[in-house]
Amino acid sequence: MLVAGIIAFCVLLFIVALLFPRLSRHVERGGDAPLGAGQRAAGHAPGALGRWLQKPFGTSRKAVRKSGSAGRRSRFKLPF
Repeated sequence: MLVAGIIAFCVLLFIVALLFPRLSRHVERGGDAPLGAGQRAAGHAPGALGRWLQKPFGTSRKAVRKSGSAGRRSRFKLPF
């Protein structure tokens, strides 16, 4: 369920970045904040378990950043 939510958010962010590049930065930060909090909370687990629990949140944060930047890059390649 969480994976589907992240994918849906990335698609939404890509579309917002394509249509409104400046506004997309706020949306990107809004999606990054809860993922960052989850990553920090997971990091409090001891030893290797903390690193393993952090990984899905870090990967999701990277996907959110990449979808936003890809939408902004694509925007500037469009003819309008």
